[in-house]
Amino acid sequence: MNTQEVAEKVVELVRKQAWHQALDTLYDKDIVSVEAHASEGESAEKRGIDEVRGKTDWWVNAMEVHSFKAKGPFVAHDRFVVQYDADVTDKNSKKRFQLSEVGVYTVKNGKIVREEFLPFTGKE
Repeated sequence: MNTQEVAEKVVELVRKQAWHQALDTLYDKDIVSVEAHASEGESAEKRGIDEVRGKTDWWVNAMEVHSFKAKGPFVAHDRFVVQYDADVTDKNSKKRFQLSEVGVYTVKNGKIVREEFLPFTGKE
């Protein structure tokens, strides 16, 4: 797949909340995933498909997703960006909140080799 095709597939699968299918079909085994903030005692950077799968498993188990929207993709060369807007409840604290961020992805040989998430920090 080229970058456009990978990007469109990411958006399709995220809209279905098919997180594991995306990992299994679109991600390189040596993926690097970078979050804006690290959980306590953790690194913001995860390396390799197993670490990224662990991060995904944490999300699925920790959050009740009320809605998850994906806008895009915005594609050029070997990179693409998707804007995500979510309404979720933390299952432990029962706190409901909204988040908005973009995912910036790099594709090589038809697979995602890097993703980085940047949160919206402005005012609406």
